[in-house]
Amino acid sequence: MVASEERVVPESTTDVEQMVQRYRRRGTRWYRYLSPPLPLVHNPAERQLPDSGTGHVLLIGGAAQATAAHVINLDIVAAPGVDVVADAAALPFADGQFARIECDAVLEHVPNPDVVVAEVRRTLARGGYAHLVVPFNHPYHGYPRDYHRWTRLGFERLIHPLEVVDAGVRTGPAATWLLTTLQFVKLVVPGAAGRLLGAAVGWVLWPVRYVDLWLYRRDDAHVLANSLYVLARKPDE
Repeated sequence: MVASEERVVPESTTDVEQMVQRYRRRGTRWYRYLSPPLPLVHNPAERQLPDSGTGHVLLIGGAAQATAAHVINLDIVAAPGVDVVADAAALPFADGQFARIECDAVLEHVPNPDVVVAEVRRTLARGGYAHLVVPFNHPYHGYPRDYHRWTRLGFERLIHPLEVVDAGVRTGPAATWLLTTLQFVKLVVPGAAGRLLGAAVGWVLWPVRYVDLWLYRRDDAHVLANSLYVLARKPDE
């Protein structure tokens, strides 16, 4: 083996199967009824992808999401809602094929995020837009693996040379506190009892998420942000 070559641990069949099981469990009626509201509220100032017109939009890692007819949903597993099964590090599309690309909470799950971002740049048309979201302060979540976290500056450096149109906090410090607290409960009380206790705590604490609506107006919210977003554009030249 070459000394500079990175050793990548492949996802095991068990990891992938557990991920698919999570997707299916979230679609069941009991999960929807018993689960507390999400412990986060998105930043209302976040800029999303502009209208793509008649072109197709590529959604990377959108398993189990309901999508419109013009959206191509790509994921690494054949989960419900997936149109194309492929590795984001080797997108099976032509150069410049998409005017819009969405990559939401995916880059932390790949061993080499710079390779995936390079593929986003390659398949994005000149003048096209990419919307990307990554975690900063977020508990471990293996779908099927979890490798990375980014600060605001680190994230913007990752997507270079795409031009940053807008960047900021997607989910804020209140979400960080809530998600960490819920994960702590599940660690202290493992198994089914911990999941039930975590759900109970979630029902009690979820209104705290609205503190983020105040924190989003502060310039320093990124220092304890849960996740970050970037809307980027591929230069015309």
